[in-house]
Amino acid sequence: MIFLIILVIFLAVIIVRTIMFKPQDQTTNVSEPIEFDGDRFVDTLAELVKCKTVSYYDHDLEDDNEFEKLISKLPELYPNVTKTLELKRFDGRALLFHWKGLEEGNPAVFMAHYDVVPVEEENWTKPAFEALIEDDIMWGRGTLDTKITFNGVMAAGEHLLSKGFIPKHDIYFAFSGGEEIGGPGAAQIVHYFKDLGITPAFVLDEGGAVVQNIFPGVSDPCGMIGIAEKGSVNVVLTCKSNGGHASAPSPHTPIGILSKACQKVEDHPFKAHFDGAVGEMFDQLGRRSSFLYRMIFANMWCFSWILNLICKKQGGQLNALVRTTVAFTQMKGSLAPNVVPPNASMIANVRINPSDNIESVINHFKQVINDDRVDVSCNEGSEPSHVSTTDCDGFRFIKKAVEDTWQGSVATPYLMIQCSDSRHYDSLSNRVFRFSAMDVTSEELEGIHGNDEHARLSTIKHAVEFFIRVMKEC
Repeated sequence: MIFLIILVIFLAVIIVRTIMFKPQDQTTNVSEPIEFDGDRFVDTLAELVKCKTVSYYDHDLEDDNEFEKLISKLPELYPNVTKTLELKRFDGRALLFHWKGLEEGNPAVFMAHYDVVPVEEENWTKPAFEALIEDDIMWGRGTLDTKITFNGVMAAGEHLLSKGFIPKHDIYFAFSGGEEIGGPGAAQIVHYFKDLGITPAFVLDEGGAVVQNIFPGVSDPCGMIGIAEKGSVNVVLTCKSNGGHASAPSPHTPIGILSKACQKVEDHPFKAHFDGAVGEMFDQLGRRSSFLYRMIFANMWCFSWILNLICKKQGGQLNALVRTTVAFTQMKGSLAPNVVPPNASMIANVRINPSDNIESVINHFKQVINDDRVDVSCNEGSEPSHVSTTDCDGFRFIKKAVEDTWQGSVATPYLMIQCSDSRHYDSLSNRVFRFSAMDVTSEELEGIHGNDEHARLSTIKHAVEFFIRVMKEC
Protein backbone atom coordinates (compact mmCIF):
# COMPACT_ATOMS: atom_id res chain seq x y z
CA MET A 1 0.00 0.00 0.00
CA ILE A 2 2.80 2.43 0.91
CA PHE A 3 4.60 1.58 -2.36
CA LEU A 4 1.43 2.31 -4.33
CA ILE A 5 1.03 5.69 -2.64
CA ILE A 6 4.66 6.57 -3.38
CA LEU A 7 4.21 5.52 -7.01
CA VAL A 8 1.07 7.66 -7.39
CA ILE A 9 2.83 10.68 -5.88
CA PHE A 10 5.85 10.12 -8.14
CA LEU A 11 3.69 9.93 -11.28
CA ALA A 12 1.71 12.98 -10.20
CA VAL A 13 4.93 14.99 -9.78
CA ILE A 14 6.17 13.89 -13.20
CA ILE A 15 2.91 14.76 -14.96
CA VAL A 16 2.38 18.08 -13.19
CA ARG A 17 5.96 19.16 -13.97
CA THR A 18 5.43 18.17 -17.61
CA ILE A 19 2.17 20.12 -17.89
CA MET A 20 3.80 23.20 -16.35
CA PHE A 21 6.84 22.88 -18.62
CA LYS A 22 5.58 25.14 -21.40
CA PRO A 23 7.07 28.06 -23.35
CA GLN A 24 7.69 31.05 -21.12
CA ASP A 25 7.11 33.58 -23.89
CA GLN A 26 4.17 32.73 -26.11
CA THR A 27 3.59 36.21 -27.51
CA THR A 28 3.52 36.56 -31.27
CA ASN A 29 6.13 38.89 -32.72
CA VAL A 30 4.79 41.75 -34.83
CA SER A 31 7.87 42.90 -36.68
CA GLU A 32 8.40 46.09 -38.61
CA PRO A 33 8.90 45.28 -42.31
CA ILE A 34 12.35 46.03 -43.70
CA GLU A 35 12.44 47.35 -47.24
CA PHE A 36 15.69 47.28 -49.20
CA ASP A 37 16.97 46.44 -52.68
CA GLY A 38 17.37 42.69 -52.30
CA ASP A 39 18.22 42.07 -55.94
CA ARG A 40 21.12 44.50 -55.74
CA PHE A 41 22.66 42.59 -52.87
CA VAL A 42 22.19 39.28 -54.64
CA ASP A 43 24.39 40.78 -57.34
CA THR A 44 27.02 41.94 -54.83
CA LEU A 45 27.27 38.43 -53.39
CA ALA A 46 27.69 37.05 -56.91
CA GLU A 47 30.71 39.32 -57.43
CA LEU A 48 32.28 38.05 -54.19
CA VAL A 49 31.72 34.41 -55.16
CA LYS A 50 33.45 34.97 -58.50
CA CYS A 51 36.68 35.75 -56.65
CA LYS A 52 38.60 32.48 -56.11
CA THR A 53 39.71 33.27 -52.58
CA VAL A 54 40.73 29.69 -51.80
CA SER A 55 42.97 29.31 -48.78
CA TYR A 56 45.52 26.49 -48.42
CA TYR A 57 47.87 25.51 -45.62
CA ASP A 58 50.53 25.60 -48.33
CA HIS A 59 50.64 29.30 -49.17
CA ASP A 60 52.29 28.56 -52.54
CA LEU A 61 48.97 27.09 -53.70
CA GLU A 62 47.08 30.32 -52.96
CA ASP A 63 46.42 33.06 -55.48
CA ASP A 64 47.03 36.38 -53.74
CA ASN A 65 45.62 38.23 -56.74
CA GLU A 66 42.17 36.73 -56.14
CA PHE A 67 42.12 37.98 -52.56
CA GLU A 68 43.21 41.45 -53.67
CA LYS A 69 40.62 41.38 -56.44
CA LEU A 70 37.84 40.86 -53.90
CA ILE A 71 39.13 43.67 -51.69
CA SER A 72 39.44 45.99 -54.69
CA LYS A 73 35.79 45.33 -55.60
CA LEU A 74 34.44 46.58 -52.27
CA PRO A 75 34.34 50.32 -53.14
CA GLU A 76 32.27 49.51 -56.21
CA LEU A 77 29.94 47.05 -54.47
CA TYR A 78 29.47 48.94 -51.20
CA PRO A 79 30.41 52.59 -51.91
CA ASN A 80 28.80 54.11 -48.80
CA VAL A 81 30.55 51.66 -46.48
CA THR A 82 33.98 52.16 -48.00
CA LYS A 83 33.61 55.97 -48.09
CA THR A 84 32.27 56.35 -44.55
CA LEU A 85 33.93 53.62 -42.50
CA GLU A 86 37.62 53.64 -41.60
CA LEU A 87 39.46 50.53 -42.81
CA LYS A 88 42.49 48.87 -41.20
CA ARG A 89 44.18 45.77 -42.59
CA PHE A 90 45.89 43.07 -40.54
CA ASP A 91 48.00 40.19 -41.80
CA GLY A 92 47.35 41.50 -45.30
CA ARG A 93 43.94 39.86 -45.63
CA ALA A 94 42.12 40.65 -42.39
CA LEU A 95 39.87 43.71 -42.72
CA LEU A 96 38.48 45.83 -39.91
CA PHE A 97 35.90 48.51 -40.77
CA HIS A 98 35.04 51.03 -38.04
CA TRP A 99 31.62 52.71 -38.10
CA LYS A 100 31.62 55.62 -35.67
CA GLY A 101 28.53 55.84 -33.48
CA LEU A 102 26.94 58.69 -31.57
CA GLU A 103 28.33 57.54 -28.21
CA GLU A 104 31.62 56.08 -27.00
CA GLY A 105 31.87 52.54 -25.67
CA ASN A 106 29.87 49.30 -26.02
CA PRO A 107 30.67 48.63 -29.70
CA ALA A 108 29.23 45.69 -31.61
CA VAL A 109 31.52 43.46 -33.69
CA PHE A 110 30.16 41.62 -36.74
CA MET A 111 32.47 38.90 -38.05
CA ALA A 112 32.75 36.84 -41.24
CA HIS A 113 35.46 35.31 -43.41
CA TYR A 114 35.82 35.58 -47.14
CA ASP A 115 38.30 32.80 -47.78
CA VAL A 116 36.87 29.46 -48.90
CA VAL A 117 37.97 25.83 -48.90
CA PRO A 118 39.35 24.15 -52.04
CA VAL A 119 37.09 22.76 -54.73
CA GLU A 120 37.21 19.49 -56.66
CA GLU A 121 35.58 20.99 -59.73
CA GLU A 122 35.27 17.67 -61.53
CA ASN A 123 32.77 16.60 -58.85
CA TRP A 124 30.59 19.70 -59.20
CA THR A 125 27.57 19.72 -61.49
CA LYS A 126 27.64 23.54 -61.63
CA PRO A 127 30.59 25.95 -62.02
CA ALA A 128 32.17 26.61 -58.64
CA PHE A 129 33.16 30.26 -59.18
CA GLU A 130 30.70 31.71 -61.67
CA ALA A 131 27.87 32.46 -59.22
CA LEU A 132 25.45 30.84 -61.68
CA ILE A 133 21.80 31.59 -60.85
CA GLU A 134 19.16 29.05 -61.89
CA ASP A 135 15.65 28.64 -60.52
CA ASP A 136 16.25 31.24 -57.78
CA ILE A 137 19.38 29.45 -56.55
CA MET A 138 22.95 30.77 -56.66
CA TRP A 139 25.63 28.11 -57.09
CA GLY A 140 29.22 28.57 -56.01
CA ARG A 141 31.86 28.05 -53.36
CA GLY A 142 31.32 30.46 -50.48
CA THR A 143 27.64 31.13 -51.13
CA LEU A 144 27.00 29.77 -47.63
CA ASP A 145 30.44 29.60 -45.99
CA THR A 146 30.65 32.55 -45.41
CA LYS A 147 30.49 35.10 -48.20
CA ILE A 148 26.73 35.23 -47.66
CA THR A 149 27.49 36.59 -44.16
CA PHE A 150 30.23 38.94 -45.40
CA ASN A 151 27.77 40.28 -47.97
CA GLY A 152 24.97 40.47 -45.40
CA VAL A 153 27.04 42.62 -43.04
CA MET A 154 28.36 44.93 -45.76
CA ALA A 155 24.97 45.20 -47.50
CA ALA A 156 23.20 46.03 -44.24
CA GLY A 157 25.72 48.79 -43.57
CA GLU A 158 25.38 50.03 -47.15
CA HIS A 159 21.59 50.19 -46.91
CA LEU A 160 21.51 51.90 -43.51
CA LEU A 161 24.11 54.47 -44.55
CA SER A 162 22.06 55.28 -47.66
CA LYS A 163 19.17 56.11 -45.31
CA GLY A 164 21.32 58.41 -43.18
CA PHE A 165 21.39 56.01 -40.24
CA ILE A 166 24.02 56.54 -37.54
CA PRO A 167 24.32 53.84 -34.86
CA LYS A 168 24.07 54.81 -31.21
CA HIS A 169 27.35 53.00 -30.48
CA ASP A 170 30.35 52.12 -32.62
CA ILE A 171 30.11 49.13 -34.96
CA TYR A 172 33.03 47.10 -36.29
CA PHE A 173 33.02 44.78 -39.30
CA ALA A 174 35.81 42.25 -38.67
CA PHE A 175 36.59 40.03 -41.67
CA SER A 176 39.20 37.30 -41.99
CA GLY A 177 40.83 36.09 -45.19
CA GLY A 178 42.30 32.97 -43.62
CA GLU A 179 39.76 31.46 -41.24
CA GLU A 180 39.67 28.12 -43.03
CA ILE A 181 43.35 27.53 -42.29
CA GLY A 182 43.44 29.05 -38.81
CA GLY A 183 45.07 32.25 -40.03
CA PRO A 184 46.20 34.96 -37.60
CA GLY A 185 43.92 37.74 -38.84
CA ALA A 186 41.15 37.41 -36.24
CA ALA A 187 43.66 37.08 -33.40
CA GLN A 188 45.47 40.22 -34.55
CA ILE A 189 42.22 42.18 -34.56
CA VAL A 190 41.55 41.02 -30.99
CA HIS A 191 45.03 42.18 -29.96
CA TYR A 192 44.28 45.54 -31.57
CA PHE A 193 41.08 45.85 -29.52
CA LYS A 194 42.98 44.95 -26.35
CA ASP A 195 45.69 47.52 -27.05
CA LEU A 196 43.03 50.22 -27.38
CA GLY A 197 41.03 49.00 -24.38
CA ILE A 198 37.98 48.22 -26.51
CA THR A 199 35.49 45.82 -24.93
CA PRO A 200 32.65 44.82 -27.28
CA ALA A 201 29.04 44.94 -26.12
CA PHE A 202 28.69 41.75 -28.15
CA VAL A 203 30.40 39.83 -30.93
CA LEU A 204 28.53 37.97 -33.67
CA ASP A 205 30.26 35.39 -35.88
CA GLU A 206 29.24 32.43 -38.02
CA GLY A 207 27.66 29.48 -36.26
CA GLY A 208 24.16 28.06 -36.12
CA ALA A 209 21.39 28.72 -38.59
CA VAL A 210 17.62 28.43 -38.89
CA VAL A 211 16.93 24.72 -39.33
CA GLN A 212 14.01 22.32 -39.00
CA ASN A 213 13.69 18.89 -37.40
CA ILE A 214 16.83 19.50 -35.38
CA PHE A 215 15.38 18.77 -31.95
CA PRO A 216 13.32 15.77 -30.78
CA GLY A 217 9.61 16.48 -30.94
CA VAL A 218 9.94 20.04 -32.33
CA SER A 219 8.76 20.72 -35.88
CA ASP A 220 9.02 24.54 -35.82
CA PRO A 221 12.08 26.13 -37.45
CA CYS A 222 14.76 26.72 -34.82
CA GLY A 223 17.24 29.59 -34.91
CA MET A 224 20.33 28.09 -33.29
CA ILE A 225 22.42 30.84 -31.67
CA GLY A 226 25.72 29.46 -30.44
CA ILE A 227 26.72 30.75 -27.01
CA ALA A 228 29.79 28.51 -26.81
CA GLU A 229 31.84 26.26 -29.04
CA LYS A 230 33.60 22.98 -28.42
CA GLY A 231 37.35 22.71 -28.29
CA SER A 232 39.35 20.38 -30.49
CA VAL A 233 42.46 18.25 -30.03
CA ASN A 234 44.14 15.43 -31.94
CA VAL A 235 45.06 12.63 -29.56
CA VAL A 236 47.89 10.39 -30.76
CA LEU A 237 48.18 6.77 -29.61
CA THR A 238 51.58 5.21 -30.26
CA CYS A 239 52.82 1.66 -29.79
CA LYS A 240 56.39 0.42 -30.40
CA SER A 241 57.81 -3.05 -31.01
CA ASN A 242 60.98 -4.76 -32.20
CA GLY A 243 59.46 -5.12 -35.65
CA GLY A 244 60.40 -8.20 -37.60
CA HIS A 245 59.03 -10.41 -40.36
CA ALA A 246 55.30 -10.96 -40.42
CA SER A 247 55.82 -14.73 -40.79
CA ALA A 248 56.77 -15.04 -37.10
CA PRO A 249 54.84 -12.35 -35.21
CA SER A 250 54.52 -11.85 -31.48
CA PRO A 251 51.13 -12.72 -29.93
CA HIS A 252 50.15 -9.03 -30.05
CA THR A 253 51.39 -6.66 -32.74
CA PRO A 254 51.38 -2.85 -32.36
CA ILE A 255 48.35 -2.54 -34.62
CA GLY A 256 46.49 -5.18 -32.63
CA ILE A 257 47.31 -3.41 -29.37
CA LEU A 258 46.18 -0.06 -30.77
CA SER A 259 42.99 -1.60 -32.13
CA LYS A 260 42.12 -2.87 -28.67
CA ALA A 261 42.87 0.59 -27.25
CA CYS A 262 40.60 2.13 -29.88
CA GLN A 263 37.76 -0.23 -28.94
CA LYS A 264 38.15 0.57 -25.25
CA VAL A 265 37.87 4.29 -25.91
CA GLU A 266 34.83 3.87 -28.15
CA ASP A 267 33.17 1.59 -25.59
CA HIS A 268 33.69 4.14 -22.81
CA PRO A 269 32.37 7.50 -24.08
CA PHE A 270 32.91 10.68 -22.14
CA LYS A 271 30.38 11.72 -19.52
CA ALA A 272 27.30 13.55 -20.78
CA HIS A 273 26.71 17.14 -19.62
CA PHE A 274 23.22 18.63 -19.63
CA ASP A 275 24.09 22.07 -18.32
CA GLY A 276 25.54 25.25 -19.81
CA ALA A 277 24.65 26.00 -23.42
CA VAL A 278 23.00 22.60 -23.87
CA GLY A 279 20.96 23.06 -20.71
CA GLU A 280 19.62 26.38 -22.00
CA MET A 281 18.72 24.77 -25.33
CA PHE A 282 16.92 21.88 -23.63
CA ASP A 283 14.97 24.34 -21.49
CA GLN A 284 14.01 26.49 -24.48
CA LEU A 285 13.13 23.83 -27.03
CA GLY A 286 12.07 21.11 -24.61
CA ARG A 287 9.09 23.26 -23.67
CA ARG A 288 7.96 23.17 -27.31
CA SER A 289 8.46 19.45 -27.77
CA SER A 290 5.86 16.68 -27.91
CA PHE A 291 4.41 15.48 -24.60
CA LEU A 292 6.65 12.42 -24.27
CA TYR A 293 9.84 14.42 -24.84
CA ARG A 294 8.56 17.24 -22.64
CA MET A 295 8.20 14.68 -19.88
CA ILE A 296 11.90 13.86 -20.22
CA PHE A 297 13.14 17.45 -20.47
CA ALA A 298 10.88 18.65 -17.64
CA ASN A 299 12.20 15.93 -15.36
CA MET A 300 15.88 15.63 -16.18
CA TRP A 301 16.54 14.93 -12.50
CA CYS A 302 14.85 11.61 -13.13
CA PHE A 303 15.16 10.83 -16.84
CA SER A 304 18.56 12.20 -17.88
CA TRP A 305 19.85 8.62 -18.02
CA ILE A 306 17.31 7.85 -20.76
CA LEU A 307 18.48 10.80 -22.86
CA ASN A 308 22.09 9.84 -22.20
CA LEU A 309 21.39 6.28 -23.39
CA ILE A 310 19.66 7.54 -26.56
CA CYS A 311 22.58 9.83 -27.35
CA LYS A 312 25.20 7.12 -26.83
CA LYS A 313 23.34 4.63 -29.00
CA GLN A 314 22.48 6.98 -31.87
CA GLY A 315 25.56 9.22 -31.96
CA GLY A 316 25.27 12.14 -34.38
CA GLN A 317 24.38 15.75 -33.62
CA LEU A 318 22.47 15.30 -30.36
CA ASN A 319 25.22 13.14 -28.88
CA ALA A 320 27.84 15.67 -29.98
CA LEU A 321 25.96 18.39 -28.10
CA VAL A 322 26.01 16.67 -24.73
CA ARG A 323 29.51 15.18 -24.47
CA THR A 324 33.10 15.25 -25.65
CA THR A 325 33.23 13.08 -28.76
CA VAL A 326 36.00 10.91 -30.20
CA ALA A 327 36.46 10.05 -33.87
CA PHE A 328 39.41 7.85 -34.82
CA THR A 329 40.46 9.18 -38.20
CA GLN A 330 44.00 8.06 -39.05
CA MET A 331 46.28 5.07 -38.51
CA LYS A 332 49.87 4.40 -39.54
CA GLY A 333 51.73 1.09 -39.49
CA SER A 334 54.36 -0.69 -41.53
CA LEU A 335 55.61 0.42 -44.92
CA ALA A 336 55.27 -3.14 -46.23
CA PRO A 337 52.51 -5.73 -45.81
CA ASN A 338 54.90 -8.46 -44.64
CA VAL A 339 56.69 -6.43 -41.96
CA VAL A 340 55.57 -5.97 -38.36
CA PRO A 341 55.75 -2.20 -37.74
CA PRO A 342 58.39 -1.12 -35.24
CA ASN A 343 56.22 1.92 -34.58
CA ALA A 344 52.46 2.21 -35.16
CA SER A 345 50.20 5.14 -34.39
CA MET A 346 46.54 6.03 -34.37
CA ILE A 347 44.99 9.51 -34.28
CA ALA A 348 41.65 10.47 -32.76
CA ASN A 349 40.04 13.83 -33.42
CA VAL A 350 38.39 14.85 -30.16
CA ARG A 351 35.80 17.62 -29.90
CA ILE A 352 35.82 18.87 -26.32
CA ASN A 353 32.71 19.77 -24.36
CA PRO A 354 33.05 23.03 -22.34
CA SER A 355 32.86 20.97 -19.15
CA ASP A 356 36.07 19.15 -20.16
CA ASN A 357 39.52 20.32 -21.25
CA ILE A 358 42.60 18.97 -23.04
CA GLU A 359 44.16 17.71 -19.82
CA SER A 360 41.02 15.82 -18.78
CA VAL A 361 40.78 14.33 -22.28
CA ILE A 362 44.31 12.92 -22.09
CA ASN A 363 43.63 11.57 -18.60
CA HIS A 364 40.43 9.89 -19.81
CA PHE A 365 42.30 8.14 -22.64
CA LYS A 366 45.02 6.90 -20.28
CA GLN A 367 42.58 5.62 -17.68
CA VAL A 368 40.35 3.85 -20.18
CA ILE A 369 43.17 2.28 -22.20
CA ASN A 370 45.15 1.32 -19.09
CA ASP A 371 48.00 -0.21 -21.08
CA ASP A 372 51.63 0.79 -20.57
CA ARG A 373 52.43 -0.30 -24.11
CA VAL A 374 50.31 2.54 -25.50
CA ASP A 375 51.67 6.08 -25.29
CA VAL A 376 49.02 8.82 -25.23
CA SER A 377 49.90 12.35 -26.36
CA CYS A 378 48.40 15.24 -28.31
CA ASN A 379 49.73 17.53 -31.04
CA GLU A 380 47.27 20.21 -32.10
CA GLY A 381 44.49 21.56 -29.94
CA SER A 382 42.37 24.41 -28.65
CA GLU A 383 40.38 24.52 -25.44
CA PRO A 384 36.58 24.92 -25.48
CA SER A 385 35.29 28.46 -25.36
CA HIS A 386 33.66 30.02 -22.35
CA VAL A 387 29.86 29.95 -22.26
CA SER A 388 28.54 33.41 -23.09
CA THR A 389 25.77 35.00 -21.07
CA THR A 390 22.33 35.27 -22.64
CA ASP A 391 21.26 37.90 -20.11
CA CYS A 392 22.41 40.86 -22.18
CA ASP A 393 21.12 43.21 -24.85
CA GLY A 394 23.30 41.65 -27.53
CA PHE A 395 21.67 38.24 -27.24
CA ARG A 396 18.23 39.81 -27.06
CA PHE A 397 18.93 41.85 -30.23
CA ILE A 398 20.05 38.74 -32.09
CA LYS A 399 17.17 36.59 -30.84
CA LYS A 400 14.57 39.16 -31.81
CA ALA A 401 16.15 39.71 -35.24
CA VAL A 402 16.09 35.95 -35.89
CA GLU A 403 12.42 35.60 -34.97
CA ASP A 404 11.45 38.79 -36.85
CA THR A 405 13.33 37.82 -40.01
CA TRP A 406 12.23 34.18 -40.06
CA GLN A 407 8.64 34.44 -38.93
CA GLY A 408 7.45 31.37 -37.03
CA SER A 409 10.95 30.39 -35.92
CA VAL A 410 12.09 29.89 -32.33
CA ALA A 411 15.54 31.28 -31.48
CA THR A 412 17.47 29.33 -28.87
CA PRO A 413 20.95 29.16 -27.38
CA TYR A 414 22.98 26.09 -28.30
CA LEU A 415 26.49 24.64 -28.23
CA MET A 416 28.36 24.93 -31.51
CA ILE A 417 30.23 21.70 -32.20
CA GLN A 418 32.55 23.21 -34.85
CA CYS A 419 35.31 25.79 -34.31
CA SER A 420 35.30 29.41 -35.49
CA ASP A 421 37.39 32.57 -35.33
CA SER A 422 35.14 33.85 -32.55
CA ARG A 423 37.11 31.76 -30.02
CA HIS A 424 39.79 34.47 -30.14
CA TYR A 425 37.36 36.88 -28.47
CA ASP A 426 37.04 34.70 -25.37
CA SER A 427 39.57 36.78 -23.46
CA LEU A 428 37.81 39.99 -24.47
CA SER A 429 34.13 39.38 -23.81
CA ASN A 430 31.61 36.93 -22.36
CA ARG A 431 29.07 38.03 -24.95
CA VAL A 432 30.28 36.16 -28.03
CA PHE A 433 27.54 34.67 -30.20
CA ARG A 434 27.61 32.40 -33.22
CA PHE A 435 24.81 32.57 -35.78
CA SER A 436 25.06 32.32 -39.55
CA ALA A 437 22.30 34.50 -40.89
CA MET A 438 20.58 31.93 -43.07
CA ASP A 439 17.91 29.27 -43.11
CA VAL A 440 19.23 26.02 -44.55
CA THR A 441 18.04 22.54 -45.38
CA SER A 442 20.02 19.38 -44.64
CA GLU A 443 20.74 19.08 -48.37
CA GLU A 444 22.15 22.63 -48.49
CA LEU A 445 24.32 21.95 -45.44
CA GLU A 446 26.03 19.12 -47.32
CA GLY A 447 27.40 21.68 -49.78
CA ILE A 448 29.38 23.48 -47.08
CA HIS A 449 32.95 22.19 -47.58
CA GLY A 450 31.39 19.74 -50.06
CA ASN A 451 30.30 19.73 -53.68
CA ASP A 452 27.69 21.98 -55.32
CA GLU A 453 27.49 24.56 -52.54
CA HIS A 454 24.51 26.82 -53.18
CA ALA A 455 22.10 29.28 -51.56
CA ARG A 456 18.53 30.23 -52.36
CA LEU A 457 18.12 33.87 -53.35
CA SER A 458 15.58 34.27 -50.54
CA THR A 459 18.25 33.12 -48.08
CA ILE A 460 20.69 35.75 -49.40
CA LYS A 461 18.11 38.48 -48.92
CA HIS A 462 17.14 37.26 -45.46
CA ALA A 463 20.79 37.52 -44.40
CA VAL A 464 20.80 41.22 -45.31
CA GLU A 465 17.49 41.78 -43.55
CA PHE A 466 18.75 40.08 -40.39
CA PHE A 467 21.85 42.28 -40.13
CA ILE A 468 19.83 45.43 -40.82
CA ARG A 469 17.58 44.54 -37.90
CA VAL A 470 20.48 43.90 -35.51
CA MET A 471 22.46 46.99 -36.54
CA LYS A 472 19.44 49.23 -36.01
CA GLU A 473 19.51 48.21 -32.34
CA CYS A 474 23.22 48.95 -31.85
